[in-house]
Amino acid sequence: MKVLFDLLPVILFFAAYKLAGMNEAAAADLAATLLGDGIAAKQAPILIATAVTIVATFFQIGWVWLRHRKVDTMLWVTLCIVTLLGGATLVFHDPLFIKWKPTAVYWAFGIALLASAMLFGKNLIRAVLEAQIRLPEPIWAYLNAAWAAFFVLMGVLNLYVAFSFSEEAWVNFKLFGGMGLMLLFVLGQGFFLSRHIEDEPKLEQEPK
Repeated sequence: MKVLFDLLPVILFFAAYKLAGMNEAAAADLAATLLGDGIAAKQAPILIATAVTIVATFFQIGWVWLRHRKVDTMLWVTLCIVTLLGGATLVFHDPLFIKWKPTAVYWAFGIALLASAMLFGKNLIRAVLEAQIRLPEPIWAYLNAAWAAFFVLMGVLNLYVAFSFSEEAWVNFKLFGGMGLMLLFVLGQGFFLSRHIEDEPKLEQEPK
């Protein structure tokens, strides 16, 4: 359930785009009502999907705050990026900005992992996972670097798909491609880590 909740804005973006694309005329009327006149029918799906994503991200943060009274820093960063680039797409009626959004988020994650390790000596991946698994120190460093590299490469791949293929192909990749590659990467990391997980130290029993 948590995975679906984390992916809620992406899933709703995809659903809104597909539903709007099924009836571009109605979608154009809705977009004109929300954003003003002068919106072409072909522009409407991406604009409506962008608006839905912004609202969904605000809802996501509000829900997390109500339940935990705390919101992770990277979720705030995601909200800022979505609002800035999504807002630019809505104001200028240009999908260019929202196409940059996944890359900006991926690169923000990657930079955060590298900067925390190099500048502050803090391994963010270890901070998240060390309560569940025990690993040698070099493996934690590798894991942090591997995730940082993965996010950087995902950002590059998003731009390649966004500007080399159709808008619909990019929307499909944004959900299925991103999720699929993330799943493959996590599975690969799991196989690698299974060889390095340390057993919990056993407490010696006191002699009776």
